[in-house]
Amino acid sequence: MNVTAKDAMTTPTISVKPDQTLKEVIRVFAKNNISGAPVIDDEEKLVGIITERDIVNFSGKTHIVSLLDTSGWISPHTDVSKIASSREGFEMIAKVKVKSEMTRKVYSVKEETPLPAVARLMKKKKVDRIPVVDDQGHLLGIITRSDIVNKLAEIK
Repeated sequence: MNVTAKDAMTTPTISVKPDQTLKEVIRVFAKNNISGAPVIDDEEKLVGIITERDIVNFSGKTHIVSLLDTSGWISPHTDVSKIASSREGFEMIAKVKVKSEMTRKVYSVKEETPLPAVARLMKKKKVDRIPVVDDQGHLLGIITRSDIVNKLAEIK
């Protein structure tokens, strides 16, 4: 049985635009219970990918995450001046655009790519999702690690 990317990919794909804010993307992730999404331009061509990791990295640079304790609450022992910078960080998330924090080098595959090749690419490049595109770079779907596991479970 020759299983391809087309057989395992998720469609329609939840995607975002480069000019959306990180705050908007966080809402998309939460609403759809996803941890990353392809970034597409107005012609639906793949231009990047944004993940929770990108957002956490940004948050770390702006001291949003570093001020939070493990429960998600700001520690009562936090210096008041740092709380102000935390507030500024949250405001930045509402202003910063996806295009400034997304990963531009995206590994993608075509629909006819064999699923084992997709899995090898994920492992080699240490990525959790691979967009599926056509010859012009238009987004057709996405394959996550879960998609691969689910497809493997179907094979008899």
